[in-house]
Amino acid sequence: MTDLPLQEQLSLADRTTLGVGGPARYWVDAADGAVVGDALRWAREQDVPLEVLGGGSNVLVADRGFGGLVLRVQVADLRTQQAGDDLLVDVGAGHGWDELVGWAVAQDCAGVECLAGIPGDVGAAPIQNVGAYGQEAGQSIDQVEAIERATGAPVVIEREACDFGYRHSFFKAAGQGKYVILRVRFRFRRGGAPTLAYPGIERALAGQRPTLAAVRKAVLMLRREKSMVLSEDDENRRSAGSFFVNPVVTQERAAQVQERALAVTGETMPAHPSPDGRVKLSAAWLIERAGLGKGTVRGRVGLSTRHCLAIVNRGHATAAEVLAFAAEVRAQVRDRFTVALEPEPRLIGFEPQETAPLFD
Repeated sequence: MTDLPLQEQLSLADRTTLGVGGPARYWVDAADGAVVGDALRWAREQDVPLEVLGGGSNVLVADRGFGGLVLRVQVADLRTQQAGDDLLVDVGAGHGWDELVGWAVAQDCAGVECLAGIPGDVGAAPIQNVGAYGQEAGQSIDQVEAIERATGAPVVIEREACDFGYRHSFFKAAGQGKYVILRVRFRFRRGGAPTLAYPGIERALAGQRPTLAAVRKAVLMLRREKSMVLSEDDENRRSAGSFFVNPVVTQERAAQVQERALAVTGETMPAHPSPDGRVKLSAAWLIERAGLGKGTVRGRVGLSTRHCLAIVNRGHATAAEVLAFAAEVRAQVRDRFTVALEPEPRLIGFEPQETAPLFD
């Protein structure tokens, strides 16, 4: 084993976009796969739990912090290989996601242009199957290179085995907690047409030729309007992005919720067909119509003034306060529309009874 670059009692609030939570008992920055393997072995030998943290943009850390080892994979190189009309791009898990999107667009590579402005690292993309404006990362992912936590063995997981779905993947289901992602290979369409599946993008283009660069620019504009691009001068900057995912339900269930929504609000609820034959509902609409509009405040936490899906730390909030407010939002939506929203951020360091109100 090489000398492990082990640090102790590092603040996790300083390493997450929400800016709340206690320290990591142990922390390792892993510059390559060898250090990742050493860290995994050390955690097994010391019998301490392990969490992987990337850009910290989709997590909520408990006020007590995390009593195990937090691993940050910093492998951030980028390699390319031509494959017919496609370009295969192998990217380290620690590479910034938005930087990858900008690079792909500059290389005239289609596949992720609608995912501009999403914070975090590349390694999180296959886990969450990050998506926005009619595009998902999984549509362009070719394979994932990882290390098995239990054995330290390297593995390659092909696209078909990743089981990508809406905010879903193999890594959130059967593979949850079993791997540390080192690299992601993307298959981009060189010279491909941009994705125009979201009406707001076409409106933002306003007659411009829909190039990859124009679409990326339009997406960044739309995200800034919703405070979904990290910016130090934005009052809503301290959030984990969307705190709840849009519910995806059967057509029968969607009809029931639609009937309830009409009875309660007198409005037709937005609903969109999902590729699997189900129906995607709007969590933002449900929250707002449940009486929790943009800018709702509960002490030091509240909803973004621009997007009611984002829970914001208004200053010196605690994780307990964020959790309590999220539970209130969820309960109010369920009481009014009989829909149980699912939280999107990863919850680190909490006891099961503390997070139960978000899952019961």
